[in-house]
Amino acid sequence: MNTPTFLSLTLAALASVATQDAGAADIKNIVIVHGAFADSSGWRDVTELLEKKGFKVSLVQNPITSLQDDVDATHRILDMQDGPSILVGHSYGGVVITEAGNHPNVAGLVYVAAYQPTKGESLITLVTETPGPSREIRATKDDKFLYLDPAAFGRDFAADVPAEDSAFMAKSQVLASKAAFSTPVGDPAWRNKKSWAIVASNDRTISPDLERRLAKRAGSQVVEIPSSHAVFLSQPAKVAEVVVTAAREAGR
Repeated sequence: MNTPTFLSLTLAALASVATQDAGAADIKNIVIVHGAFADSSGWRDVTELLEKKGFKVSLVQNPITSLQDDVDATHRILDMQDGPSILVGHSYGGVVITEAGNHPNVAGLVYVAAYQPTKGESLITLVTETPGPSREIRATKDDKFLYLDPAAFGRDFAADVPAEDSAFMAKSQVLASKAAFSTPVGDPAWRNKKSWAIVASNDRTISPDLERRLAKRAGSQVVEIPSSHAVFLSQPAKVAEVVVTAAREAGR
């Protein structure tokens, strides 16, 4: 091979590698979807950690009035992003990102102590098959919405969070419609996009065994954290680390 040809091929190869690296590094948008019985405010520490690393973080305040309403709310935030995004979902938020993650701006999915349904499954389907330890979900008087008994909130949702914080969360929890919990998803985004899953091994809201099984079925990269269901509050640095890994690897 003559020298000019060799140099041309070498430069082309280097350019290709540089382009691949740039593509991976370009994922700087993080969109977070909270779960039921909570809202986005609990994600402040994770948000600030990610922003210090140069990420742009957007949070979806999904109403949990129906799965479609929550998917629509997530799509509105995704539409506002200026490039590929990592979509993060906690708990019921995992159901939302499974559906909403088919959006073209989504490059990867991060499930945080979350449900990962497949086509035709709903949150109720999964809970019925493998219930979590908590038995303290209550229905509102009109029997259309659900909430976690405030007296059990600290124990079952946020056992490793300071008591004053979990008490306030119990008061400010977002009620979840039964319709949202019972609606099955369509084609799951995790079939076509890379995914990561955080298993909260001390979870009392979702069975940790169910989290493991769903993550394995989806082919997600799994990280186990000894935490309550509120792992994003009690272990924000570890949660942020998984999100950073997803952002670095999703485009490769």
